[in-house]
Amino acid sequence: MTRTRIKICGITREEDLVAAVAAGADALGFVFYAPSPRYVTPELAAQLVAHVPPFVTRVGLFVNERAQTVRTVLAQVPLDLLQFHGDEDAAYCSQFGRPWIKAARVKPGFDLLEYALAFAQAPGVSGLLLDADVEGYGGGGKTFDWGLAVRPWAVDVSSGVEAARGIKDAQKITEFIAGVRDADAGPSL
Repeated sequence: MTRTRIKICGITREEDLVAAVAAGADALGFVFYAPSPRYVTPELAAQLVAHVPPFVTRVGLFVNERAQTVRTVLAQVPLDLLQFHGDEDAAYCSQFGRPWIKAARVKPGFDLLEYALAFAQAPGVSGLLLDADVEGYGGGGKTFDWGLAVRPWAVDVSSGVEAARGIKDAQKITEFIAGVRDADAGPSL
């Protein structure tokens, strides 16, 4: 049985971080995109990341950010993985000396293979994150043709486990993670 990895993104409060870890999240996302209601300053992110236990991946999410700003965040926040959600190309994403993933905004007619090939050989690339193509950035809780993904190695959720924008709901986190684990186990006989 393959275990699907789970990332809870948009962590803005310590209690949400604790709830996600307690429920079994493999990774936590911290949003460094100021227009987002889930935005955290580097100072707050550093405080939050200090509470992340070993073996839980700390992910920093950026959208079309100046390279110097990303470097400033990295100097303050010990991140394990970078996630780029804008129009960044492979050269941009590779320059920070950290593993990274690139979000693909999926819409009808989207060529996943072509998109993947544009990033496949870039230094540090760890994967693609498929997201719905909505106004702004991030999936906005919308779905796309998941047939493109076959069986994902990981899933990422943010607004789907919130009580309010930027505020997580511990029960929703627990239920989401339990649902992924049930799907991993497959149908019972």
